[in-house]
Amino acid sequence: MLGYGYETLCEELHRLGKIYPFIQVGVMGESVMGKSIPALRIGQGARELHMNAAIHANEWITTPLIMQFVEDLACSYARGTAWHGSNVRRLLSEYSLWVVPMVNPDGVDLVLHGVSEEHPHREQLLEWNGGSLDFSSWKANIRGVDLNDQFPAYWEEEAARRAQQGPGPRDYGGEAPLSEPEAVAMVRFTEIHPFEIVVALHTQGREIYWNYRGYEPPESEMFAERLSLAGNYQAVKLSDSDAGYKDWFIQHFRKPGFTVEVGCGENPLPVESFALLYAELVPILLTAMDLQVVNQ
Repeated sequence: MLGYGYETLCEELHRLGKIYPFIQVGVMGESVMGKSIPALRIGQGARELHMNAAIHANEWITTPLIMQFVEDLACSYARGTAWHGSNVRRLLSEYSLWVVPMVNPDGVDLVLHGVSEEHPHREQLLEWNGGSLDFSSWKANIRGVDLNDQFPAYWEEEAARRAQQGPGPRDYGGEAPLSEPEAVAMVRFTEIHPFEIVVALHTQGREIYWNYRGYEPPESEMFAERLSLAGNYQAVKLSDSDAGYKDWFIQHFRKPGFTVEVGCGENPLPVESFALLYAELVPILLTAMDLQVVNQ
């Protein structure tokens, strides 16, 4: 696996849908460049949980991580076997897991493939990237907006803190909250589903962020401790951070939301670390699924 871009994701979604017809694949929005942003559902329960990945372009490794998780979950369900001690059929009868495996497809492809001579945004992107053809550190979407600084949760304070005057590889929250179609799609998708818990996958730090300005429900801290024990990650009470998806979800719905910073190192994390990252992540995600069942 040299890289896992949008085309690979679409191929994998098609393959999984053929092998496991109980996985439903749909579209929850479009990117700036018109790419359909896929969402998949596994499980038949009335209670709903959400996980997303690759909102930051250079954190694209979170996409194959969550896709491998979905495939292994589906395999356990089909075989009727337990997985890491979890009764998968019980879990998937209790709830539906909705996954958006690549929130930022334009940005991911930019990181992996760079800009061709024909790229419609080539001149602007090169200018925003300081003239460099190396986009491996690019976090933003194709318009140079950091999608995880786009949500209406103290957006103005985050913009002032970042002090980014315009588009670039990272930390520019746009001219206004929800100026970018990918962020709008995430908000609309979340508003039409009664998600009890959301998990946003990022890299890196081996940390779990669980709070937001006191808007989180009382059980969030206990849930975070359970997640941290499952993966040997540190649960962190964060401050001075706003406008992220998890922040908006907690403030808007007053429900538990978590950002999981997978692995350690410099983004993008090396593909060679995939097996280790996945081994750490699986018990965290399975525990997150069981939190929802316990919290009845």
